[in-house]
Amino acid sequence: MSPSALPVLPLPFAAPPLQTRARHMHLILPYAAMPSDSCQHVLQNLALPQLDQLLAMLDPAHADEGTEDHPIPPHERAVARAWGLNPDAPAWAAVAQPEALPAPSAWMTLCHWSAGADQVRMDDPASLPITREDAHALHAVLQPWFAEDGMQLQVVDPGRWLVTGAPLQDLPTASLDRVLLRDVSSWLPHSSHSRMLHRLHSEVQMLLYNHAFNAQRAQRGLPPINAFWLHGAGPLNPDDLQAAHTLQKVTPILLVDSLRQAALRQDWPAWKAAWLAADAGPIGQVLAHVQLGGTATVTLCGERHARSYTSTRRNWLGKIKNKFSPQRFAGLHQAL
Repeated sequence: MSPSALPVLPLPFAAPPLQTRARHMHLILPYAAMPSDSCQHVLQNLALPQLDQLLAMLDPAHADEGTEDHPIPPHERAVARAWGLNPDAPAWAAVAQPEALPAPSAWMTLCHWSAGADQVRMDDPASLPITREDAHALHAVLQPWFAEDGMQLQVVDPGRWLVTGAPLQDLPTASLDRVLLRDVSSWLPHSSHSRMLHRLHSEVQMLLYNHAFNAQRAQRGLPPINAFWLHGAGPLNPDDLQAAHTLQKVTPILLVDSLRQAALRQDWPAWKAAWLAADAGPIGQVLAHVQLGGTATVTLCGERHARSYTSTRRNWLGKIKNKFSPQRFAGLHQAL
């Protein structure tokens, strides 16, 4: 599947809808800028008047310095901080549950790995049609293998399952955004307690290679499922879970996912269109909120870094400085 045809991917967390009457809003803009020449070309002529007005009313706050090989992308780290989670290992699977789980947990996404001459690439998981009946049939195949290592599988969505078990304790996992359409070997954990996961990957691939499950999929004209990806791992005690759920409610987050979708496709015309739509829509909403006396935080995220800007009480010198030298997105995106 070509990047331009990449379907929408589910986020590993559920961001509540924007509440226009909230006292404080947090706007997160993932993949606001990318280092590719194509993206930089679009940025040269990208006019975002609402965003510029909003940034001019805010002051620099948190700066998140990262790298392209960090397993968690900046926008996920930003949401994790807002909800009181560890930004370097956010427990998305645990926080998605209404009650604390008895063991560490992770999301498990079913996928297909394509072997090339010098890499093994993860194809888009959304290109694998799978019904709930298919999922339960595959669950019956895989559960015994995971149970041998003390893990339990639960079908939440057909293509995304919940995994629980002690081996997930302190297991580093990379976000799906990092692995999609890339060489998986660069993102597999390399710590000593990850040997179990490497073995499971190999066993599942061998198990499913000629399995009747995939033979039946082939008869239906469907691509095989030959791999899985664990992400959003981590323990969460009851107190932390309650705190995260409370912060979800009191910290309204608006995450502009259309930017993320277009960037993952490397569809730069669509990415520009997503920016213009965001400027006219949610960014304009937050701007109106601030103009009416509300407060807000804006977090601009790239592939490596993130920069947050927030409402503060400015003294007269700060007001004068901003009037003559306002912050603009054109002067900030290079820092992402």
